[in-house]
Amino acid sequence: MNKYYFTSESVTEGHPDKLCDTISDEVLDACLKQDKNARVAIETFASNNNITIAGQLSTTANINVEEIVRETIKKIGYDNSKIDMDYRTCNITIDIEKQSPDIAMGVDVGGAGDQGIMFGYACNETENYMPYAINMAHKLSQRLTYVRKEGIVPFFRPDGKTQVTVEYENDTPKRIETILVSIQHIDTVTLEEVRSAVIENVIKPVIPNNMIDKNTKIYVNPTGRFVIGGPLGDTGLTGRKIIVDTYGGYARHGGGCFSGKDASKVDRSAAYMLRHIAKNIVANGYAKKCEIQVSYAIGMKEPLSIYVNTFGTSKKSEEELVELIKNNFDLTPQGIIEYLGLMNPIYTNTTNYGHFGKESLPWEKIIKL
Repeated sequence: MNKYYFTSESVTEGHPDKLCDTISDEVLDACLKQDKNARVAIETFASNNNITIAGQLSTTANINVEEIVRETIKKIGYDNSKIDMDYRTCNITIDIEKQSPDIAMGVDVGGAGDQGIMFGYACNETENYMPYAINMAHKLSQRLTYVRKEGIVPFFRPDGKTQVTVEYENDTPKRIETILVSIQHIDTVTLEEVRSAVIENVIKPVIPNNMIDKNTKIYVNPTGRFVIGGPLGDTGLTGRKIIVDTYGGYARHGGGCFSGKDASKVDRSAAYMLRHIAKNIVANGYAKKCEIQVSYAIGMKEPLSIYVNTFGTSKKSEEELVELIKNNFDLTPQGIIEYLGLMNPIYTNTTNYGHFGKESLPWEKIIKL
């Protein structure tokens, strides 16, 4: 029997890095609503009561960036500069320029917006073909936000993290070894109240009973107190949660993040396409797990390489699966954009709780191969 443990983490939408991801994607979507051909590469930095927006923007859209930033912070729930951030009083600095003409020269003719490597992955551990640990961690983080916004647990604040350790036997999830939840709270509640609220209102509604036993360890706010949070407790930066955004470390990821980038950036669009292909290889019964890599050169249309690994779970060879991919999918940037509809303003739906595994997203659609 092959037994091992694997851990993945997730964060709430109020985590400083996710705050920045959300702002960057809100700016992207605002541009795409007016201009489907917008070129966007926006980075956000958050610290204390300050937000800095920087990057490149080439678009005919007329948007109010400061208004987008404040509305996003408000929607997340930050309204107190003494313990996290206040959307009404925070300082906003904007430093945005047009896309470099050297980059545009290659992208305008349908080439990749940058060089790089991208990965896609899927497995049959869960109904949405995601690894079990990251799937559960996302559900816990999502539930933390839900019970706060719905007033079920009114003393929770926006910042939070979750972590799940899964025990595997022969590559199959058997039980959960450890659950770790850190959630920001107001200063008038005790650790015992926070712990009870997390167990009763977050963990129990989310984690299946058959995956927890008397040996499962549950940790809530291990330091004993989590009042100062958000950008006041830690700086935030776009793109710093790429493991959370992808597969929780269970599969490899490329070198680039997703948020704040339009689909001409293959860091984002190709990663989405590879998830779609990997998921359909598994869903169509070709393999139990599948990882795909492609590489691109800036300005060039076709990928430089395609690599497939099914970890010994497929009856077909990797070479046969590469041919299957080439015969069924257009992996040029323009082909990916058209196939997945990536000129639409869908990106704020991707930002939080993982870019993969949400059935409403176009790359999650199951097709017949």
